[in-house]
Amino acid sequence: MLEEGISYPLDGDNALGRIVIGSLLIFGFIFVVPVFLLYGYLVRVLETTAHGKPEPPAFDDWGKMFVDGLKAFGVTLVYGFVPFALMGASLGVGLSGGASGSDTAAGLLGGVGALGFGVSFFAMFIIYYLVPAALTNMAVEDSFGAAFDISRLKDVLLSADYFVAWIIPFLLAFVAYVLTGFLVAITLGIGTLLVPTIQFYTNVAVFYMFGRAFGKVTGIDTTQSATPADAV
Repeated sequence: MLEEGISYPLDGDNALGRIVIGSLLIFGFIFVVPVFLLYGYLVRVLETTAHGKPEPPAFDDWGKMFVDGLKAFGVTLVYGFVPFALMGASLGVGLSGGASGSDTAAGLLGGVGALGFGVSFFAMFIIYYLVPAALTNMAVEDSFGAAFDISRLKDVLLSADYFVAWIIPFLLAFVAYVLTGFLVAITLGIGTLLVPTIQFYTNVAVFYMFGRAFGKVTGIDTTQSATPADAV
């Protein structure tokens, strides 16, 4: 899966054009709109790879791509609300203990705040694991609500294929980080211009892996078949 994911962004006849467009979208992130277009394209990657299509999708139908990006942002926002709200509440409790003027209250509330922070970080870990599958189901079903269909997502989340697809991005992110640092160092900062390209390439490769794992587990990708060993 790793080898296929790394080569996937280069597949097809217009790989260079796609990479240039994707890089420009990342360059223009401060204008907000390009961010949603990029999200929308990555949603399209999830949908096409889940169905087993061998080449990256084209940058077309920009209106739908923008809407898909908005939906992807909305899904991430909804799932992320609980852990971030819990983190904010924990911070508030901890700070109130320090402002109470009582050592006992400070210790008690500080402990509660620390516990809340621990729980919120665990919740963020769960959300980070869940969101890619949720976005893929949304992309496949072309429905915002499908991102919250836990009964549909359960088999995917408990599969070995999805777990591997979730772990591999850590390796890719590390490689991308090292490569970026090396380029910036040896070019005295000029290599910073290549950072958006590296980021886009890495994101497409990672989303390919999520889509392929989802397609295999759910059976919608007829080019590969799941086996009982895939389930955990």
